[in-house]
Amino acid sequence: MSKFEEKVGKYIDAYKTKIGDDLDVDLLRKVTKGLGPSIYNRDAETVSAEKSEMERVVQNYLKKKLGLEGDDLLSSVEAVIEKYGKSERAKYRAIIYYMLCKHHGKEDVYN
Repeated sequence: MSKFEEKVGKYIDAYKTKIGDDLDVDLLRKVTKGLGPSIYNRDAETVSAEKSEMERVVQNYLKKKLGLEGDDLLSSVEAVIEKYGKSERAKYRAIIYYMLCKHHGKEDVYN
């Protein structure tokens, strides 16, 4: 099994354990692939619940990657972080991005 597949497997397990909703494994795999080599860096692989980090997610993912606009984007990141569990230390970036993609209905960005 490749390192990439090991990471995807880890994210699938984490999602099922922490979130429990239906999971589109194909979309999660595409989101993970889009993150590139950052998934192999322990610090870059996760997202913190700090406001500055959430604002970076808005700028670098929601606006640049998904092409979203508006002032209420930070609230969607906060909602996803809340659903994931604010106290959870390892909030995997791939899962957060996957959840944001689903939340905003932007799955077509990965097709």
